[in-house]
Amino acid sequence: MAKKKTQENNNETVENSEDTVNAVNEAASAQTDELEKATALADDYKRKWYAVSAEYDNYRKRNAAAVSKAYADGAAEAILKLLPVADNFGYALSSASDEKTRSGIDKVIKSFLNILSSLGIEEIEVEAGAPFDESVMEAVLNFPCGEGEASNTVKQVLKKGYKTKDGKVIRYVQVAVTVEQ
Repeated sequence: MAKKKTQENNNETVENSEDTVNAVNEAASAQTDELEKATALADDYKRKWYAVSAEYDNYRKRNAAAVSKAYADGAAEAILKLLPVADNFGYALSSASDEKTRSGIDKVIKSFLNILSSLGIEEIEVEAGAPFDESVMEAVLNFPCGEGEASNTVKQVLKKGYKTKDGKVIRYVQVAVTVEQ
């Protein structure tokens, strides 16, 4: 009888052990499932965070570019409104009769050009006899070709043109052009 009881106790212990092992396996399986879900959720949050971070970085760059462009456009607009003053000083220089007046007007013009240069604006250099270039020039007058003159060349510069250092034309050079008759 004692043997039978011992065997029953052993069987009961084995059954309890199996139940315990099954319970532990079920708990481990449940924890593994929870861990996999948490890991997937963390990966999803991480992916979303990278996407939002990249979006924000792109927004910041676009915004900085837009602000820079708006500033450059505003500066160009203000300079464009001041260019007639420089033109008038040029006309005054060409019509001044005495040397002191010419010297004073020349200083004002040089000062204005230095200011333009400091703002990144440069004069478009065009001389009579140069070929007409529609990317920087505007033909406002046509003259028939004279003897020895080629067609479509600059006969006279009427107004100076200006551009930014990156090549954007603020004001086109106004020229008189030769044409064949």
